[in-house]
Amino acid sequence: QVLLVESGGGLVQPGGSLRLSCAASGIISRLYHKAWYRQVPGKQRELVARIGSAGDTYYGDFVKGRFTISRDDAKSTVYLQMNSLKPEDTAVYYCNFQRVSSYWGQGTQVTVSS
Repeated sequence: QVLLVESGGGLVQPGGSLRLSCAASGIISRLYHKAWYRQVPGKQRELVARIGSAGDTYYGDFVKGRFTISRDDAKSTVYLQMNSLKPEDTAVYYCNFQRVSSYWGQGTQVTVSS
């Protein structure tokens, strides 16, 4: 059984930082492309950042150097370091592992507010 468990969300003031983690079990992590998405009520889920199995990275335009995606395949974990957070970054953040199949975490709430 594949399980993705996210952690690290919470409430942070504008300009602050958070580090999200997503630990996978039941799969060979290094074979998978990994990504973070986010979603706010009433809107489609959008891609935040992606790291391919070869280590190539991609970021949504709105990230603009503020976020960094990384992985530790020995721990089957993908991270999202988020700096200079803005109120518009408030959303539920989901991790995704994809190869032939696609697996999702349960989501973690990030709220940026003073």
